[in-house]
Formats: sequence, structure tokens, C-alpha cells
Amino acid sequence: MSGELKAFQRRMAAAVMEPLTRRETMARRRRDGVRMEPEAAAFVKPNDRLSSFERLEIYNRQYWLRVLGSLREDYPGLRAVLGQPRFDALMRAYLAACPSTSFTLRNLGSRLEPWLAGQDLGPKRALALDMARLERAHIEAFDEADEPKPTPEDLADLRESTRLRLQPHLRLLRLDHPVDDLLILVRGDGGGQRQALRRILAQGPREIFLAVHRHDLTVYYKRLGPEAFRILDALQRRASLGSALEAGFTGSALPEAERPAFLQQAFQQWAAFGWFVRPGGRQNPPVPSGGNHAHSA
Repeated sequence: MSGELKAFQRRMAAAVMEPLTRRETMARRRRDGVRMEPEAAAFVKPNDRLSSFERLEIYNRQYWLRVLGSLREDYPGLRAVLGQPRFDALMRAYLAACPSTSFTLRNLGSRLEPWLAGQDLGPKRALALDMARLERAHIEAFDEADEPKPTPEDLADLRESTRLRLQPHLRLLRLDHPVDDLLILVRGDGGGQRQALRRILAQGPREIFLAVHRHDLTVYYKRLGPEAFRILDALQRRASLGSALEAGFTGSALPEAERPAFLQQAFQQWAAFGWFVRPGGRQNPPVPSGGNHAHSA
């Protein structure tokens, strides 16, 4: 790519990605003070119906309508927590501070949670951050790869030194609110979400351990106990099986006599869910998302 073409592309992108005014029109001046009418005339030809500014404005508006629409689709739970006006204002501010740098809309919200953490979100702050984390995990669980699963023989040969790999689409979350319950309502028919939101806020924080995973192109949420979460979290960090079990039962109230049965049931369930990766398995390509992640939980 020639330097001249690259410079043109960057100039065009800067103009198209410049935030709209409150009236949903292209700003007459960019944030850096550059006047947009002569800027548009420098690289956009007018026609017999539209000026250079008006032609560029079409692309500017379409860009913002598309990226804001994508965030509304990807974060319906956050929208329910914050309310539509507050959500829209925050998404505009986020995109102005963290513009898209990827070819796919799937990555549009990749920096949203840390950015939100620096904003004034009022009394719903902790709930909003939990929801943003869950919805990002939902997107990643839907899109990430699904690698070959182990055979029963593979799982029968486990040792303390074994390093079990977990599926790339599996996400493990430690949350302070049961936002999974709320998001299931929001992604369903939407009924009862206001009552659920009020109930969650009234109850206050409580620790939730959650696995977000995919099966047959549908994302599911699975509540976990603390021992199960710690074991899976350690395995995901590539700890050996022995170290993962030690981490899982450190400080556990589960009696030692009950631990073998607990482990047998847990590992059978995790294998049935397809959460493990076969040793030496080759990675399958990620599932194409198309930018819409509104799947049943």
C-alpha cells in the first residue's frame, strides 16, 4: 500500500469516525479544531445534489448508527441496568475515547469494562460493571474456538502432573451480583426485568461463581460452587491437576470424606459439557459471529 493511499485512508477514517452532534449531524468542526467543510472538500467531490460536506456526512452518520447499534445488540443487559438515555450517552463517550481498531464489530466492546470502571455510574456502578463483564464473556464464548474433546480413555489416565486444557470458549467469572438471572430475562422476552433489577439492587452484593460456555452455537450460564470455580480457574491458568485440586479445596468447608464423590461428579459433568480439550488436539477455527450475539442463555 502506497504512503499516499494510506494517508488518504487515515484522513477519511478520522472524518467518518468523528462523533456526531446531539442532533445526529456531522460536526462543523472536529475536536482538534479542524473545520470540516474545507476538510471534506479536500478529498470528497460534490455532485449536482450534495456538497462535499453533505456527502461525507452520510458516511459519518452511517458509521455511528452502525457502531451504536452494534453495542445496543451486544449489551442489552447493560442497557437495562443503566437505562436507554444513560447507556447511549456512555456508549458515545466510550467510542469517542476508544474508537474501533478492528475489522470486526465483535471487538467493539473489548475495552468497555475497564473504560466503564473510570466513569461515574452512580449507585448501580458495581452491578453495571458485573453486567459488562458477563456480556463480554457471552460474546467471547459465542465466538471463540471449540477444540477436539478428550476420549474416555484420555480422562481415565489422569495423574497429579496432568495439565488439563479447557476449551477456549469457556469463561469463568467471579461476580458480586446475580446478573446472569437478569440477562436471561433481558435476552428472553424481557418480561420481569424491572422487578428483577429492583430485587437485585435491594438484596445487595453476594458472591456468584459462573461459567459461560457454548454448546451447539448457543451460550449457556452455569453456576458453580467455590471449590469447582477454584479448580477450573487453576486449570485455566495451566496448573497441574494436583495443584488445581489443592487450590480448589484450600479453605473449603466440604468434608474430606465427601470430596472424592464431589470430584467424580464434577469431572463427569464438565466432560459432558465438553469443557476439556483433548491432549494434543488441533484447534478448530472460531465460529463466525456476524456481530449479533443475542442467543439463549
